Amino acid sequence: MVQDLYVLMITAAVVSILFKLLKQPVVLGYIVAGVLVGPYLFGKSLVNPDNVKQWGDIGVLFVLFCIGLEFRLKNLISSGKVAAIGALTIIGGMMLFGYLVGVDAKFDMVNSLFLAGMLCMSSTTIVMKAIDEAGMSKERFVKGATSILIVEDVVAVVLMVLLSSIAIRHQFDGAELAGKVVDLVITLVAWFVCGILIIPTLIRKVKNHLNDETLIILALGLCLGMVLSAEEAGFSSALGAFVMGSILAETVESHRIEKLMTPLKNVFAAIFFISVGMMIDPASLAEYWMSVVYVSLIIIIGMIVFATLGCWWGGQTMRDSMLTSFSFVQIGIIVASSVVTTFLTPYIMKAAIPCYTFFYNHAPESLRAKIDKREQEMAEAEAAAANPSGGKKSLADKVRYAVRNTFITKHLVNLFIKNMSAHDENKNS
Repeated sequence: MVQDLYVLMITAAVVSILFKLLKQPVVLGYIVAGVLVGPYLFGKSLVNPDNVKQWGDIGVLFVLFCIGLEFRLKNLISSGKVAAIGALTIIGGMMLFGYLVGVDAKFDMVNSLFLAGMLCMSSTTIVMKAIDEAGMSKERFVKGATSILIVEDVVAVVLMVLLSSIAIRHQFDGAELAGKVVDLVITLVAWFVCGILIIPTLIRKVKNHLNDETLIILALGLCLGMVLSAEEAGFSSALGAFVMGSILAETVESHRIEKLMTPLKNVFAAIFFISVGMMIDPASLAEYWMSVVYVSLIIIIGMIVFATLGCWWGGQTMRDSMLTSFSFVQIGIIVASSVVTTFLTPYIMKAAIPCYTFFYNHAPESLRAKIDKREQEMAEAEAAAANPSGGKKSLADKVRYAVRNTFITKHLVNLFIKNMSAHDENKNS
């Protein structure tokens, strides 16, 4: 295992330095490193693929946890319209594209539906890493893009139940689907209540006793606990890590946790992208290059069109809609097309602003007027949010304050602290 880690780190370091010198995204360097150490290029793998996969899975959790630390639950609520309309437009449009591709390839109905389901989900890890690499993590569109990805993860659970039911029984089981939706709603509400009532208040109470070591251990323990809870409820483990990050983002120690997590995130994220590169079989890509190019073009064109429309209909500006859509041009399921689109994502993202400028300059006058009006409305909304009149708290802030200061919340937190103190006294005595 130590030898595997040594080979991964040295190869990734050398290749990433080379890509930096060539002014190429480091993510692509990690993927190339994966090809070099993988089983296909030299006939055998230089590392144990199972070990790399396990480390890569951990990397996904840490990356999503850190993304959650930069996110806020109130951002998801405020982005509700763009998240819902954007995600449903992308999923509906891409599923239609995928089903038609399956029919064109002479697939039966079930396989066509599964292909449709595969094409409609972007990889949150890859999207956010590409945005970070491009230096766009503070851009306005990121909040809406992250919200859409969260909704996609939730919808993915429902889709898996629906498609599995159709594949096994060759019919739609409405009762099973309704039960799963109810489970999802209950789980999300439980997470939300836990995040608002318990954890931020608890950490605020014990923050004076949290050094860096204790804080990072506590944060990772809470993250992994939420991951297990998510898996038990049928969610993806990555969504659980993101939700706990979002909960801890509401605490007084969020920036400190984020700073402590950064080295771990960077190391394991690199291993994740190396594991993606290890799946690339250059011979298979060469043999089926036409099919790979065809599916990749469907993904790129479909994501750009449907994500732009969905974000625009959801209330984003045209510029933010196109930045979002150009960052979604990959998926995380179909291996060959996933690798190709992941490789192209940084370059496609760079083309977002030039494409927006070209589109704006050649759009009809009426459409340009709508684009300008939306931009002005968004700027006014941001100014109002930054400088609320009279310093008054918003309704959401008032509700959050009231919930956190209820008798039940205070009683639970004080009881927890009292038990901790009693345990320490017994231990010392």
